[in-house]
Amino acid sequence: MNIELRNGFADLLREAGHAHHAAFAATDGADADWPIWYAEFLKSPLAEKLHMNFHQSQLVYCLMNADFEHQAQSPCSLIVRTPSTGPTTLTPADI
Repeated sequence: MNIELRNGFADLLREAGHAHHAAFAATDGADADWPIWYAEFLKSPLAEKLHMNFHQSQLVYCLMNADFEHQAQSPCSLIVRTPSTGPTTLTPADI
């Protein structure tokens, strides 16, 4: 992946993160269906950047898979999601 495309993708993900936070500020960012929200937000801009068409469900799958991989890379951490704090990472030192 070229640097320009990678940076554009990173910028798009940051934009999506800020938009999601604003959309769910009332719930401190808590959103059990976050992959669906992100996929809907990202579908058109990604299709334009990558010059390809895909289904929203493919993006949901990719986002969920990336989340699972991220969690697997940190097996000693636990993501705790609560309405009051949102996602919080706990490590063995915190427990």
